Amino acid sequence: MKYLLDTGIFLWSVGPVGKLNQQAQSLLADGSQEIYLSAASSWEISIKFALGKLRLPEAPERFIPAQMLIGGIRQLPITHYHALEVGKLDGHHNDPFDRILIAQARREEMVLLTSDALFSKYDVETMWCGK
Repeated sequence: MKYLLDTGIFLWSVGPVGKLNQQAQSLLADGSQEIYLSAASSWEISIKFALGKLRLPEAPERFIPAQMLIGGIRQLPITHYHALEVGKLDGHHNDPFDRILIAQARREEMVLLTSDALFSKYDVETMWCGK
């Protein structure tokens, strides 16, 4: 099975605060699962870091690849197919980053790891990762 991290879950998984539930911690520590991070998450993190809305121990261009390597997280590029899938989504969620993650998970048949309750309103498989 393939899993896609939403941006918040990625940050929780590499942060010092234990916000992930036990099931999510076990899945991410397993090492045998295909875990992906979307380019959309890197984009979102970079924007928030540049605006001063997100603190990281180092710049995103160093932090994200290093954490992906440590966690064995694979990269998921954004394709035209993903972007076009966004147009098929109902308007439950207004955040463009979350909408592309939902579209990617649907298109790639991935389980979306999240703590955003709005994701459950879409036709996408999710796994609740918050406590």
